[in-house]
Amino acid sequence: MASADPNRAFMKDVKRIIIKVGTAVITRNDGRLALGRIGALCEQVKDLNSQGYEVIMVTSGAVGVGRQRLRYRKLVNSSFADLQKPQNELDGKACAAVGQSGLMALYDMLFTQLDVSSSQLLVTDSDFDNSNFRERLCETVESLLELRVIPIFNENDAVSTRKAPYEDSSGIFWDNDSLAGLLALELKADLLVLLSDVDGLYSGPPSEPSSKIIHTYIKEIHYQEITFGDKSRVGRGGMTAKVQAASLASGGGIPVVITSGFDSQSIVKVLQGEKIGTLFHKNASLWEPSKDASVHEMAVAARDCSRRLQNLSSEERKKILFDVADALEANEDLIRSENEADIAAAQEAGYETSLVSRLTLKPGKIASLAKSIRTLANMEDPINEILKRTEVADGLVLEKTSSPLGVLLIVFESRPDALVQIASLAIRSGNGLLLKGGKEAMRSNTILHKVITNAIPGNVGEKLIGLVTTRDEIADLLKLDDVIDLVIPRGSNKLVSQIKASTKIPVLGHADGVCHVYIDKSADMDMAKRIVLDAKIDYPAACNAMETLLVHKDLAKTPELDDILLALKTAGVNIYSGPVAHKVLGYPKADSFHLEYSSLACTVEFVDDVQSAIDHIHRYGSAHTDCVVTTDDKVAESFLRQVDSAAVFYNASTRFSDGARFGLGAEVGISTGRIHARGPVGVEGLLTTRWYVANWLLDQGLHAYSFIF
Repeated sequence: MASADPNRAFMKDVKRIIIKVGTAVITRNDGRLALGRIGALCEQVKDLNSQGYEVIMVTSGAVGVGRQRLRYRKLVNSSFADLQKPQNELDGKACAAVGQSGLMALYDMLFTQLDVSSSQLLVTDSDFDNSNFRERLCETVESLLELRVIPIFNENDAVSTRKAPYEDSSGIFWDNDSLAGLLALELKADLLVLLSDVDGLYSGPPSEPSSKIIHTYIKEIHYQEITFGDKSRVGRGGMTAKVQAASLASGGGIPVVITSGFDSQSIVKVLQGEKIGTLFHKNASLWEPSKDASVHEMAVAARDCSRRLQNLSSEERKKILFDVADALEANEDLIRSENEADIAAAQEAGYETSLVSRLTLKPGKIASLAKSIRTLANMEDPINEILKRTEVADGLVLEKTSSPLGVLLIVFESRPDALVQIASLAIRSGNGLLLKGGKEAMRSNTILHKVITNAIPGNVGEKLIGLVTTRDEIADLLKLDDVIDLVIPRGSNKLVSQIKASTKIPVLGHADGVCHVYIDKSADMDMAKRIVLDAKIDYPAACNAMETLLVHKDLAKTPELDDILLALKTAGVNIYSGPVAHKVLGYPKADSFHLEYSSLACTVEFVDDVQSAIDHIHRYGSAHTDCVVTTDDKVAESFLRQVDSAAVFYNASTRFSDGARFGLGAEVGISTGRIHARGPVGVEGLLTTRWYVANWLLDQGLHAYSFIF
């Protein structure tokens, strides 16, 4: 999901890359080899080799592999009496000698399966004292690379002159991290990638919530700020050793990236210039740092402002919404001008028609949004509403009340009107808000954000609503689980699915809007025609637009159905069909029944009865909104009771599935989940609860509160 980092544009010129694999990457927690990760690594190397990259590997893990084998061998050859005696630690050099052959055999087997040749090069610290050795080493590596062979380096711990592989940190290099840094300089690499068991270099131990990943290391800024945790759980390095090796190589002009070896595509992403891991570059200190507040700082500020907002009276919060509505109407010409600039840029860039449609603020839209905000303001105050009150003991009262969630992150594509709706709901519900809009709506979002935040009084603060305009990517935002309480994605199926799969923060939303209209044989066909046309034509790009029209088989080839289909065609709708309808009507077959067109297109299919329609919806639908058109009460009851969707309608268009039409004032989106909120989500979906316990000691003149959060 990360986009290219402009500071990593040099990646396109990389040809020779050194990849260092740590022991923690190639082994599991129990010490055994992580065959899946090693296999994924070899596949990445094979792909890079095929694309013309010169790949050199430096691998750790020989001592660990050898120790595992020797422990097993010792166990097999020991008597019961031997096992009762204290067990001496195995000699590290012996472990290295046994492990080197086993580890290399594994690499050789995996690369052979991928039709790639590999070679082993064992080196010691003392070898590099000899200038002739260095020269011969470079010649050998050049020959191997010319033959497309992967050189695999490892420190020869079995015959190393240092005291023990895990104790002595002296010499020209002192572990495989520093060996990788040395080789990057000796072999004139274009890039060094250090694979770790974490995503990169953090400001502190990665397990601590306050630690944040550093995407670009600048010694003058970060050296004094970083707190290192424990060294590697299995190797002798750890992050301290990686930073030292990275500093050595980058100081010599070799860019270095420390990133996770657990991601099966991490090396590919690095070479694509994506903003992952931590980059070390000799010119990093010259790059102009961003003047924008970090997203983390924006989230903290939003939370602080939300607490001040909650402390206002209901009337004061209501007035803010009225001021926002007035400000939108007063600035309508400016807003429309900026929106038209976005539309022109989107059309020039060749964006899809459905996206341009969602981007457009149509005439009357600002007035409609302002009306919705005023409706929202006039609704009952949702904050601190007593939901339950119980006297649990004499004088001890328990209250359950409504409470804001905290800080919301909304990620949305196109749809500048979504910004207005979400901002107004955040104000009404007392939540802080971060907004990350698509670049296609940048000018619209910027002016709307400015108009809205200018209407927020100083005693609350305009930072209540933050618009993320920095280069921070969605992937970075989704890691802020310590300061963001809920993510609401508004956009394409791909966007929503990726967000759900990429964060520990709860996500509220839907990935698909495959909505159905079923016309029963008893339907009033004039009503059916009006419903179908509204559901498909009113706003085809909306998530509640009809995508599949299901028709009872008895209506096939009837004049009334022909009239509906003709009306759709006349309105410009491209009609596709399922297998049965294809034989009857002759329309082109649809690629899939589970298809959200988001445009003037739909699928038509015939079904045997209402139960067949229900089964079809359960199999191919998205649990969003589905409708039955019928005059048969039993058919309607079966449909309403059995269809397991967030919204189920009887003789009403699927377009009715909307927060404003439901009387919610506005909506942050439509949820197809089953936890917390479902269907159009208004203010109530942005609230949680908390408990108050009050000890009323009236006879003593005391009034003590205890809070449970």
